Amino acid sequence: MKTIEWHVSGAVREIVLNRPQQRNALDPEMLAQLTAIFEEDPGPGERVALVRAEGTAFCSGIDLRNRDSSATGARHIERMLHAIQTWPLPVVAVVQGPALAGGAELALHCDVVIASRAASFGMPLAQIGLAPSWFLAKKVVECAGIVGARELLFFGDPVPAERLHAMGAIAHVADPAELEADVARIVARLCQNAPLSLKAIKAVLNREMAFRDEIAHADLDVFVGEVRTSADAHEGMAARLARRAPTFVGR
Repeated sequence: MKTIEWHVSGAVREIVLNRPQQRNALDPEMLAQLTAIFEEDPGPGERVALVRAEGTAFCSGIDLRNRDSSATGARHIERMLHAIQTWPLPVVAVVQGPALAGGAELALHCDVVIASRAASFGMPLAQIGLAPSWFLAKKVVECAGIVGARELLFFGDPVPAERLHAMGAIAHVADPAELEADVARIVARLCQNAPLSLKAIKAVLNREMAFRDEIAHADLDVFVGEVRTSADAHEGMAARLARRAPTFVGR
């Protein structure tokens, strides 16, 4: 069974996370496949990409059993998310269930998020002894604002889709029974627009938000790297896998 399935049908490039038994947790192979898909330029007839998932969860983030705690491992997910963000045409995420950590980032790096009212978004990094990189944190701030980012990152608890919609972090919330009809309607509407316009608009909006990259943050990269390899991080991930409460000691 392929854990990432994708095809182009007419104007739509559809990508499906297909690892439902593991709540679509992202392993290294899935990260590499998603990166390759979005580093491939759209064909002349394409107008939009659609990212969805099989099962009850959208994506539970990086698979902790395969997680690389090094800076190289962190760069793999950042490269994948960057490929989505910079793909020339709009990318739509269909979030039918929980989107956690890297799964929430995957959704938020898409241009339009359509979520079921049954969906939730969480960034539980602090609960397992981790911290977001500059690249990951700036997207949360960009989408949810600084107050919303504090709520998502300091607490780490899942937040209902309607709460994120109220923050302005996601575009559309639908009743579960109406989700697919709303997706079809929104995707069809995007496909009616001029492709050069869509490409130019996305390029302009990406450039508008790029100023944060110029802020000095090398020291923060070092700090986050130290957190990533700390004893607390090892304890937090071991506790999460064992389904027990972690014991953090601050080192």
